[in-house]
Amino acid sequence: MFKKFTNGCVRVVNRWLPDPFLFAVILSFVVYIAAMLGTHQGPIAMLNAWGNSKGFWGLLSFSMQMALVLVLGNAMASSKPCKKALRGVAGLAHNNMQAIVITTFVSVICCWLNWGFGLIAGALLAKEVAKRVPTVDYPLLIASAYSGFVIWHAGLSGSIPLQLNGGYTIFKGTAQEATFQAATTDTIFHPMNLIMIGVILILMPLVNYAMHPDKEHTITIDPTLLQDEEEKVYEINTPAEKLENSKILWALVVIAGFAYIVYYFYTVVKAGKNIAGALDLNIVNFIFMFLGILLHGNLRRYVDAIGEAAAGAAGILLQFPFYAGIMGMMTAGNADGVSLASIISDFFVNISTPVTFPLLTFLSAGIVNFFVPSGGGQWAVQGPIVMPTAQAMGIDSGRAAMAIAWGDQWTNMIQPFWALPALGVAKLSAKNIMGYLVIVLLFTGVVACLGFLAWAMWF
Repeated sequence: MFKKFTNGCVRVVNRWLPDPFLFAVILSFVVYIAAMLGTHQGPIAMLNAWGNSKGFWGLLSFSMQMALVLVLGNAMASSKPCKKALRGVAGLAHNNMQAIVITTFVSVICCWLNWGFGLIAGALLAKEVAKRVPTVDYPLLIASAYSGFVIWHAGLSGSIPLQLNGGYTIFKGTAQEATFQAATTDTIFHPMNLIMIGVILILMPLVNYAMHPDKEHTITIDPTLLQDEEEKVYEINTPAEKLENSKILWALVVIAGFAYIVYYFYTVVKAGKNIAGALDLNIVNFIFMFLGILLHGNLRRYVDAIGEAAAGAAGILLQFPFYAGIMGMMTAGNADGVSLASIISDFFVNISTPVTFPLLTFLSAGIVNFFVPSGGGQWAVQGPIVMPTAQAMGIDSGRAAMAIAWGDQWTNMIQPFWALPALGVAKLSAKNIMGYLVIVLLFTGVVACLGFLAWAMWF
């Protein structure tokens, strides 16, 4: 029965789910028409709102931040110390249950620390585990490694809470301009957010193991196919090569980077502020960049690691301008100041209560994520709708923003866009793991729905 259900899910996904970039294009046309109909603005006005500097090019800074989260985390995961640590963890697995449980548990923790790091670290760990436990179902093992991604937006590299911590401004330069802010103590480190993560961290490894097929249907992999590529050997003959591999230059860069990190948090403490509340995308990326440089032990190796990781950011670079254009059209107001975003916001105010609004936001964000498979892009589309609505209903900004964040990460389980880096490492396709991830989706959906209801009633 379970196999029929999962195979059916795989067939639907493979047949109907196109490349995420096509969703961005299609959604652009949908919003273009909807904005004209809703606000009675002409086609030229909407075209201008889409393509001007506040539209298509309005997220350049944020796009770079998000690309760096992926690239820097990926590069750090490929360092020798990280790989050695993953091999050590893999050595703890001696049977199928331990293989699935350990892989899931470690993946959740790594994705909470940095989603780019977690995506690659989870896949690398799964490969090491498969070498030691050859009887484990390999597609399920890779699905377990990817399942940790279901909590990334509630973690330290979550784009929505980190941007909100620094101040989030909508409708900039218009009469509707508004700024929203919430410290990470009200988002990432809020007790209810940590409780939901804790439930997933403890129970999801067991849920994943419960899906392990019987011996007859288990798909194993020959451990000899999982051998790592030989480590690149660098020739150091020319003055340029000596400079690139200089330990002195490497040490100076590392010292400078960590000196600034210490100084940054020193000034935060000196000002009497909360250290957790001082986290934003810039300092998180700064920390992961210099951790990566430190762990690679060589500037030349780090440059090559960044080059290899950069290919994974192609989707961000291509899609984010279109998401920004969508945001520009949604927030473009007519002579009376009415925009498509304000129309949708008013609709949600009329059908929701302070208790149900975050839950409905979570569910709607899960749907939107199919079309906008990026937390940053989704924030650009939904933020201008959800945040003013929450304010009008007396809902704190942190809870409203985390409802979008959880919805975004939730349906990543059946949106294969972000699984591609892990699948590349594992040498599998999306159809191999998607059936298992449907169950992860259902489980985490229940946890999140109950969590947001509890957040509304008890906090």
